[in-house]
Parts: sequence; structure tokens; C-alpha cells
Amino acid sequence: MTRASGHPVSIDPSTEVYGVMGHPVAHSKSPVMHNQAFAEIGYPGVYAAFDVTDVAGAADGIRALGICGVSVTIPHKVAVMAYLDQIHDQAREIGAVNTIVNERGRLIGHNTDGEGAVQALLDHTTLSGKTVVVLGAGGAARAVGHGLCSQGDIRVIFANRTEKKARHMARDLGAEFVPMADLENSRFDILVNTTPVGMHPQTQAMAVSESVLRPGLVVMDIVYNPLETRLLKQARQCGSTVIDGVGMFVYQGARQFALWTGCKPPVARMRQAVYDALNPVDN
Repeated sequence: MTRASGHPVSIDPSTEVYGVMGHPVAHSKSPVMHNQAFAEIGYPGVYAAFDVTDVAGAADGIRALGICGVSVTIPHKVAVMAYLDQIHDQAREIGAVNTIVNERGRLIGHNTDGEGAVQALLDHTTLSGKTVVVLGAGGAARAVGHGLCSQGDIRVIFANRTEKKARHMARDLGAEFVPMADLENSRFDILVNTTPVGMHPQTQAMAVSESVLRPGLVVMDIVYNPLETRLLKQARQCGSTVIDGVGMFVYQGARQFALWTGCKPPVARMRQAVYDALNPVDN
């Protein structure tokens, strides 16, 4: 892969400010991705990372400082909803917000995670007529499940170690539930891990047993650090098609970029910027 390029946009009083709020947030690759996108199309924007513990104060700050848009990450995707002026229907159905658009002081909440997951899958496989198992029962699982269930001709099954949460989520979305112990004997085409299991630094952990993996299965892990989680490594060795977490991350960010700027996002450059950040090379 060639390394992403692009001239940085100069910062002056007319520069629009964007950012990501979370805690912790230093690990986020969103600044790299969005600043590359601004530079690529010459948009007068700059994107920073804000380590936030006071969500109410942060919402006031967005308004007071005229910050144009904000990505919301763990652990604030639910809590921030109480401080917004409007929540898009899709985000309300998901029960979480990952994107804030500041419209002249009115903060509008959106959720682009489900769209991002669906697009990442469609880059590698078809979804029509498929059975998809979603591992997890948190906010990411709900967003991914919502996105998948919105596709129509698809069967979505939730599996999670804490069965009560997954059963409720399946009921809310019109999906199904299967106990983790029964996955090995279940028939499905696609497996999506939405849990943090396998994320740095616990890179040797795996959300499911290796016995669940098989040739012909499509396995996507939304974790993108490391790029190849143990789940993806084992799936590849079993003959499965694997999809790393960068695809969903970039597509959800591209949708954010479009909501904020009204411009077509330079998806290829955004993806390259993330891969470059995850695989730094010596100059």
C-alpha cells in the first residue's frame, strides 16, 4: 500500500473545528482519518481528540465554542443523548449516538456505526438470504444488529456470554438469540465480533471457541488494534474469509464526514491514513 498524502489545511479564524470525545481517547485513529480527509479535499477543517469525563460540560462547550461536529466514543455514546437537542430516529432506535452535528447551536445526534458495519461486509460478501451471528450485547452490537436487520432478507442471531442482555436485544430488534455454547452446532454464514475481546493489550483472547470456525464462513471483527486479532488469525487458518475492523471504522467515519461537511468523503484516502497509522514505517 502507498502511504496516504495530502497537504494540511492551514488553520486560521475561519477554520472549522471537529473532534472526538471519549475516555480514554489517546488511542483513537479518528484524528488521523478525518484530518487526512480534510486535507485531501481542501476543506477548512481540523479535528482533535478530547478526553472527556464531564459529558454535560462537553455538550455546553461544543455549543459555546462553536465546534461544528463531534464523534462520540466509549463510554459516552448513551450518556450524551441526554444533553442533545434532537436525536435522529435511527440513533434513537439503536439507543446510542456516535456523531453530533452542531446546527447553529442545536446539537443533533446520529449513529453511523450500523451503516459502517453493513458497508464493510458488503465489500466482501452478499447479505441477502444470509444468516449472521452478532457476538456481543453492548452498544456496538445493537448498532450492528440494527444495521443488519434493516437490510430486509437476512436472519440475525445474537450470542453473548451474558444471555439476558442478548435476549432483550434480539427481542427489541426482531432478531433471534442463541446461547454461546450452542454456536458450534448452529448454522450461519457470517460471524461478527462486536465485543472488545482480542483488543490490545489482551491480544491472545478470543470471543468464541476455535471449533465454531470453519471453511467458507465470513468472519468480521470490529476491533482494529491489532489489525489481525486472534479471532481473525484462527479464522483465516480455518479457511474462513476474514474482514478486519478498519472497514467499519472508516465507513462510519465517512458517513460522519458527509453529515458534517455535505461533501463526498475521500474513503480510499481515509482508509489508507488509518492503515498507515496502524502500520508505521521508518522513514
